[in-house]
Amino acid sequence: MNQDLTSRGSKLSGPWPFFVVAFGWSWLFWILAARSGTGLASATGGGFLVLGLLGPMLAGIGFTYLTRDKEGRRDYWKRITDLRRIGTGWYLTICLFVPVLIAIAAVLDVLLGGSGGTWGKVIVEFGSAPWAIVPSALYASIIPLIEELGWRGYVLDRLQEKWTALASGLILGVMWSLWHLPLFFIPDTYQYGLGVGTPAFWLFMAGLVPLTVVFSWIFNNTGRSTLAVILLHAMVNFTGELFAVSARADALSILLWFLAAIGIVAAWGASTLSGGQRPAAIAPGEARSHEAT
Repeated sequence: MNQDLTSRGSKLSGPWPFFVVAFGWSWLFWILAARSGTGLASATGGGFLVLGLLGPMLAGIGFTYLTRDKEGRRDYWKRITDLRRIGTGWYLTICLFVPVLIAIAAVLDVLLGGSGGTWGKVIVEFGSAPWAIVPSALYASIIPLIEELGWRGYVLDRLQEKWTALASGLILGVMWSLWHLPLFFIPDTYQYGLGVGTPAFWLFMAGLVPLTVVFSWIFNNTGRSTLAVILLHAMVNFTGELFAVSARADALSILLWFLAAIGIVAAWGASTLSGGQRPAAIAPGEARSHEAT
């Protein structure tokens, strides 16, 4: 294989080509969906939306095969399927972190005189239709799987080759937030319901930044496990299906995400977010090919 493409100095191996391709692919189809004006109810709008979602995944897989050798490619897929990278404590953290955070936000809202929130539709209907939880869980998981093959599966490593874990998380958080922008103009999407320029819009955009720092913390403490962040991302989505919190509780949850990110940085260190040396971003076999160039 062309050693120039497996070198860490290759222009293609940096994070910015990935962002150009991921954004270019996604925004192309999402702009087409927005211009069609039909929303998700139509085959055209829904098709464009789904195609756009593939941007990070296609860019992540594509650049892995362009810039990594055989060992690097094997490492990419292993991090998606290797259950043993995630210790029992981290599985518990992944499962409980988001529900506990949302519960605290709801309790705080109640203490401030609000309603806190209610059970989501899935829980309300569970008694009469327990199978309804299955499609909700699948829907909450499929999008994280598609996205994380690019965001954490590929580009977070590329960012952390140049910057600290905190800086990398902040950069990725901003880019991830901006990636969602066209969705605010596509009828029937969650983002469309929030509106553009509304308080809910700004909360959504800002909230992805601390969330990304927490994702980086999980990623670096589980041997760079892409599976770990897929599961955490799915828990974010699935918790939203299980609980319908008030607007103030939702705002409080964003504040709690920021506080959690600050606490993680304080406790685990901005350099690695893991309390020590960050796991190597290059598989051993790939590192040898770099040393030979």
